[in-house]
Amino acid sequence: MLKLTIRSFDLPLRHTFTISYDSRDVQPTMIVELQHGEHKGYGEATSNPYYGFTIKSMTKALENIREQIESTELTSPEEFWAQMQPHLADNPFALCALDLAANDLFGKMKGQPLYKLWGLEAKNMPLTNYTIGIDTVENMVKKLQEMPWPLYKIKLGTKEDVAIIKELRKHTDAIFRVDANCAWGVEETIENSKQLKELGVQFIEQPMKADDLEGMKKVYEGSELPLIADESCITEADVAKCHGLFHGINIKLVKCGGLTPARRMIAEAKSLGMKVMVGCMTESSVGISAIAQLLPMLDYVDMDGALLLSKDIATGVTIEQGKVSYSENVNGTGATLIA
Repeated sequence: MLKLTIRSFDLPLRHTFTISYDSRDVQPTMIVELQHGEHKGYGEATSNPYYGFTIKSMTKALENIREQIESTELTSPEEFWAQMQPHLADNPFALCALDLAANDLFGKMKGQPLYKLWGLEAKNMPLTNYTIGIDTVENMVKKLQEMPWPLYKIKLGTKEDVAIIKELRKHTDAIFRVDANCAWGVEETIENSKQLKELGVQFIEQPMKADDLEGMKKVYEGSELPLIADESCITEADVAKCHGLFHGINIKLVKCGGLTPARRMIAEAKSLGMKVMVGCMTESSVGISAIAQLLPMLDYVDMDGALLLSKDIATGVTIEQGKVSYSENVNGTGATLIA
């Protein structure tokens, strides 16, 4: 028998975090705990106004199926996900938190980190970027200097995007990635790609609106930088749709419904010759430690969520200068709730 516990927290951010369509100082999050005997597994999903999922709606979705959750035997996380998905098809964020908790619990019950259970080795793992949100150029420079890092993701979507990168480039030799969060048009993207390439930018993430597939065809043909889908790639069904429009995909666990579908998305993208990235949604170390289990399978990763917090609610994987180290004493995802 499983025991389900649901908690919610407000995660305080180091700085106001702004992207092209949102700004916040606090990130609400839901933590799911699944217990079996002495073992506890933890999962997480943050709320998100863009996708319309709140702590209240996620909690309600799980409470509605508490009986099914607690009466299900955890024979494998994949089987558990398949049993829960029909009940949570309309709430992938809640499904994600539950799936992460099930995976973490399963790893702890088996006495192994998840990545080892999956037959992976902790080698050839990509560095994580550190994200600089939209702000005044002066403040963006300050944030850059406050956190010296080998790799930055710069949030764009202003009238001065190229000028921002030019200014930031004066202060660091680090690799830049840029994320426009759907804010650009076709010609703007193509023109920006030429200038950004010269400024040491590695790729452009989601330049256009998620549903502008015709525009993306033109951008794909004309861009001088690789293009990574984010808002255009939410679920498993979206991977094939992005082929020929983007060079790679950015998978978010909360959007696709957890580690279980994310692993299938990774396999499909690789079979199509696409690059694979996993991103975060400003989670605590619970969600970040789950992402870390996928690292040996990834080309790129954006898992700086816990680094953006002024106070974490959990321990788990650690990150230093972009390099991720797994928890040595805790199995599963390596996460432990401390709040």
